[in-house]
Amino acid sequence: MGHKIVIAGAGGIASAVGLIIAEWAEGTPQLFIGNRTLDKAQQVAQWIKDGVTKPCEVKAFLLSENETTSEMESVFREGDILLDCLPGSLAPRMAGYAKEYGMHYVNLTEYVAETKEIMALAKDAETGFILQSGLAPGYIDVLAHHLFLEFCKANKVDKVDSLEFKVGALTHHAVAPHYYGFTWSPIGVATEYIKEAETLRNYKIKQRPSLSERATIIIDGIAYEEDLTSGGAADLPNALEGKVGNLDYKTLRHPGHYAWVDHQIKGMEKDDDTIATLQRVMGEAIPHIEDDQIVLYAAVEGKDSKGILRRNEVAKKIYPQKVGKHTLKAIQTTTAVPMVEAAYHLLTTKSKGLILQSQLDPLPFLNGKFVTPVYGEIEE
Repeated sequence: MGHKIVIAGAGGIASAVGLIIAEWAEGTPQLFIGNRTLDKAQQVAQWIKDGVTKPCEVKAFLLSENETTSEMESVFREGDILLDCLPGSLAPRMAGYAKEYGMHYVNLTEYVAETKEIMALAKDAETGFILQSGLAPGYIDVLAHHLFLEFCKANKVDKVDSLEFKVGALTHHAVAPHYYGFTWSPIGVATEYIKEAETLRNYKIKQRPSLSERATIIIDGIAYEEDLTSGGAADLPNALEGKVGNLDYKTLRHPGHYAWVDHQIKGMEKDDDTIATLQRVMGEAIPHIEDDQIVLYAAVEGKDSKGILRRNEVAKKIYPQKVGKHTLKAIQTTTAVPMVEAAYHLLTTKSKGLILQSQLDPLPFLNGKFVTPVYGEIEE
């Protein structure tokens, strides 16, 4: 028998996480899909069963919003790990369940305040907690940290001028006036556009307004716009303070999109509902599109021990991919596999306490069993 894995949520990422585990993991893991709507959890459980090419065990359960039911207690006692695919506002509650019932825990959220709350909760836990382990934050931070470490080793230095890393979840085509299509959560997009970004400027941590440092970047001959957004830097500003002159995470978009967003925000009153208002405005104007692509880029720049300025770069484009009998969107696979890789790291090493993105051993993670089929290998 395989591990007993509890997945909180029944959306697109939770579905992908379940399918990837069921199809790619060794043995026969037992999956528990929990959602506030039991019908949705049951639909996802059946979708996973229909999509795998080998035996799997999947059970749906009701994940109550208001209480801890006897069914939830039974599942949590049986589970080895809780994979939190719910909105970030619910993450502290899910992490609390993991600690209370002795499960490992992995989440995806870019929400900063909730992450800090879980960090305090997890520091003395008897099980392992890996936070922000999706695409951005997640894979892109591990890749950026790897570039930093390799640059310092190869060039015999301990500081660099800049470390930049960027991700775009994009459509293949973009039309006026918004030049965008939703490929993932609208509330996630609105949140990262409004909340502040954490950066390094002149080797020190500095909060910067999102959408305040726009620039153009050309990747594989195609021009994109980049700008600061919240959450994607994970813990790298803290881990690399004093070692990197300028560090930031930026989101990639097709040219013209950010100008449209600026125009929408300028017409709003700044209050506690700004995120919800922006989400509503975008939802009324921007369509959801299934055929997506992920564009990512990371680079480190600095002088070597002889004073020569050098720059190392990695760029990737990732498209929808078939897993088992289902085809998953690029945003699904690229978000799900880092979470699954993190989960199996905890299950196989039996780690305890808090593990942040900068504390993962980069190369084994980047070339892991679940990550490599989606992202490809990273050379040493």
